[in-house]
Amino acid sequence: MDDLLLYDSCKGKEMIHITADDREQKSEVIKSLFKIENVAIDIRRLSIGDYQIGKRVIIERKTLKDLVISIVDGRLFRQMIRLANSTYQGVLILEGTATGAADIRITRASVQGALINVSLILGIPVLRSKDPSETARLIVYIGRQLNSITRRGMQRHGDCPKGNRKRQLYILQGLPGIGPERAGRLLDRFGSVETVITASSTELQSVEGIGKRIADRIRWVVSEVASPCNTYLSG
Repeated sequence: MDDLLLYDSCKGKEMIHITADDREQKSEVIKSLFKIENVAIDIRRLSIGDYQIGKRVIIERKTLKDLVISIVDGRLFRQMIRLANSTYQGVLILEGTATGAADIRITRASVQGALINVSLILGIPVLRSKDPSETARLIVYIGRQLNSITRRGMQRHGDCPKGNRKRQLYILQGLPGIGPERAGRLLDRFGSVETVITASSTELQSVEGIGKRIADRIRWVVSEVASPCNTYLSG
């Protein structure tokens, strides 16, 4: 398949423009998107995420098995930090049921903790779909909602601030005990959100205003160590 593939199913009507990462070409989501009218699909390599809607939203798609593996190997939070630092609104779509992840043992608390970090600390919405076909419809529905909002001129409130430093400070202020001043000191000391997140309790305490209690709370919140236990979810 060509590096650039454009599919316009209905010229002359308002289109939903979706860019899909070329590594998704064999997925059933792509096949389902091609079946939906009024969708234009551009397939190329994305630097972050799996799907991009216009110039506003980046979607990371994970099956539940992918999610569990990314928690265990520590990839999830790093991926989500990159998404949160983007100029686009990030969205995480979880696809499938627990049956597909039944062979990977992880505590339910580990999964819930990871998703709390993603949604509350990083501010990335987490949406669910049952299969690739529903994922495709969900992506298109997001695009239609965005188009509707644009047509009506609705303003969104509470958006993540523009500018790289402002976005990073915004994310850091989601950590326990961290207000604007401490967030600024952390960013000045470590240089990036990811470095703050991966810093040890001792390293965090080297920042003025960060004592052992706050440092330990930060480490507890961002920890994604999955202990071997029963599989996590049903349905």
